[in-house]
Amino acid sequence: MLEMTATGKSKGQWVFYRNFDDTVDYLSDQPRILAFNPFCRKVESLDQDDAYRWHFRVTDPQNNPFDVIFNIQQESEILVDLPDEVASMDPEEMSDEMIRQFTVGRKITWRPLPASKTFAMPEKYLFEGKVSAEMLIAPMQPERTRVDFDLKVNVKFLLYPAFRIVPEKVVRTMVSTGMTVIMQTATNHMFQKISKDFGKIRKL
Repeated sequence: MLEMTATGKSKGQWVFYRNFDDTVDYLSDQPRILAFNPFCRKVESLDQDDAYRWHFRVTDPQNNPFDVIFNIQQESEILVDLPDEVASMDPEEMSDEMIRQFTVGRKITWRPLPASKTFAMPEKYLFEGKVSAEMLIAPMQPERTRVDFDLKVNVKFLLYPAFRIVPEKVVRTMVSTGMTVIMQTATNHMFQKISKDFGKIRKL
């Protein structure tokens, strides 16, 4: 059997018809938003701040279902645009009101949990995947917020002998293309479902 890595990519821009703070709070809730991903079976919180384990079930190129585990660290960064007169100020000296005044957005990042912070894996799982993603969230109007979503997923799985008649390079290209289509479809589906739970969303 041949071990294969599939890389799927997905991106898009949406307008959320809610204020900036509500949108940030909602999209920071991984278990809630991933409940709308058709491949996600469960999201569990690990014993560490903003660390999660995703349980996904997907199908390989031969339409065989298999389970994938993702260990994820979520990070949140406030994006500010400081005027010249305060640009050199120590961030620790800035008041909450100053930070709020100059905030132009928020970046939520998902990245693989560092190897030094691994947790015991379930007894029965087949593969571990890697996820890298960014959500750039920016206020547009009092009740409009723009969200730019960029996702990359790597999943390893095994191809059975029947697939070996196709050149490996062709198989890798075909598998990654298929994974990208799957990820883009899942992303669109997830945001459509979010719109029914959170409120009106428009894809740009």
